[in-house]
Amino acid sequence: MSAPRAGVGIVLVSHSAEVAHSVAGLARGLAGGAPAVRIAVAGGTGHGGLGTSAELIVAGAREVDQGAGVAILADLGSSVLTVKSLLVDGELPDGCRLVDAPFLEGAVAAVVAVSAGAPMDAVEAAAGEAYAYRKS
Repeated sequence: MSAPRAGVGIVLVSHSAEVAHSVAGLARGLAGGAPAVRIAVAGGTGHGGLGTSAELIVAGAREVDQGAGVAILADLGSSVLTVKSLLVDGELPDGCRLVDAPFLEGAVAAVVAVSAGAPMDAVEAAAGEAYAYRKS
């Protein structure tokens, strides 16, 4: 019997720990529980306030990295800039990508894709396609 294939990890970066945890829970729930999907949240500052923590982002990426890539979704301006800076400085594991997607809808799409065994390129594409979701 072969070992299970390593899946893409997901890091949700929000200015709020509560928002990051809620989005992770919703995405996991809508993906049927998705027990095999590794999701880390990097919400708020290290001291529990609103903001972005580079340390939490790096720790989250390392936690979910299994060698198949890590899709990082960020909510607002400075969280995006922090992830970009960490990527440029080489502080994140190889294979990490900042995914251009709406935070909530993109997270759901990414978790569903990972739960189906999609590789990194397909996870990124699925999350990005969430921009096309129309509500009217």
